[in-house]
Amino acid sequence: MSTTEAMTTSEGQEAAVLLERTRETVNPALRRTVESLPGSMRRVALYHFGWEHEDGTPAAGSTGKAIRPALVLAAAQALRGDGAAGGGLAGGGVAGEGVVGGVVRAAVAVELAHNFTLLHDDVIDKDVRRRGRPTAWTVFGTPDAIITGDAMMALALRLLAEDPHPASAAASARLAACIVELCAGQQADCAFEQRPSVSLDECLTMATAKTGALLGCACALGALYAGAGPDEVDAMDAFGREAGLAFQLIDDLIGIWGDPGHTGKPAGADLLARKKSLPVVAALTSGTAAGEELAALYAGPMNGDDVGRAAAAVERAGGRDWAQAHAADRMGRAVQQLSRAVPDLGAAGGLLALAEFVTRRTK
Repeated sequence: MSTTEAMTTSEGQEAAVLLERTRETVNPALRRTVESLPGSMRRVALYHFGWEHEDGTPAAGSTGKAIRPALVLAAAQALRGDGAAGGGLAGGGVAGEGVVGGVVRAAVAVELAHNFTLLHDDVIDKDVRRRGRPTAWTVFGTPDAIITGDAMMALALRLLAEDPHPASAAASARLAACIVELCAGQQADCAFEQRPSVSLDECLTMATAKTGALLGCACALGALYAGAGPDEVDAMDAFGREAGLAFQLIDDLIGIWGDPGHTGKPAGADLLARKKSLPVVAALTSGTAAGEELAALYAGPMNGDDVGRAAAAVERAGGRDWAQAHAADRMGRAVQQLSRAVPDLGAAGGLLALAEFVTRRTK
């Protein structure tokens, strides 16, 4: 094994430990908060998070990777904000009884906001599988899935608004602004599907808003709860945004070449839906014969055979190589931003491990 491979393996193991620790720390408060929802919304939310089956019986739970709440906690730790984890709730409240750290509460809020977007995205994209199970809208209907997503977003803002931590007001305002930006990115993504052509710059702007904004907000909230100053908070936000764009680039690659056994979605699902993801737009704007072939395929309905041809065309047009190289470039920029907030990057090992994870993952 080479030194680079050893480092990658080490960082991957560190990220895995951080994500598992985050789930152990955040999930109890997350579940208590979700269980505060009334009636049918609670049932939809518990199913969406994998805690219940369709009939309401207990399930093992599959709450996702927990990347965003992990970023909140890691950012707070990197800025020596461990003391902030002892603040927040002191009994009662939406997140449950007992002492719940303020930074944990912020992590729960970010995860609720993320899952608000997932419930809505599944409806918009007509996705029928998530985390290896039927999506909530296919089980409970579109209205209940949308309304439950709305309620999750309200819960996220309520958690921060009711938090006595000094940073809660700034955190709440920042999360609200982030969601508006994220919705604008989602709207642009939907609009692109109806347009015959989209520029790469437009696509990058959309991806930054749709994915980078929330990862940036997660890091910024961790910094706020650590008591960081405005410059450090902004640098953390910028780090998360750059890492988020790298994340989206890798996610787009997985959407084309991911293993359905790992993704829970059909192979080439994004191509079948003719989504103008970043590798696709890079290929479409490449000026190559393969790019023209891809454009012709995207001009009409596609079947399974067409999906395979489209994937091959994206690769031959350079879309796959461009996305991989651009993800690496964005991670380089992310590290530069991180060094503004944490000059001694040794103190930011958790954030770096998570950043490495999102750009090296294959599922």
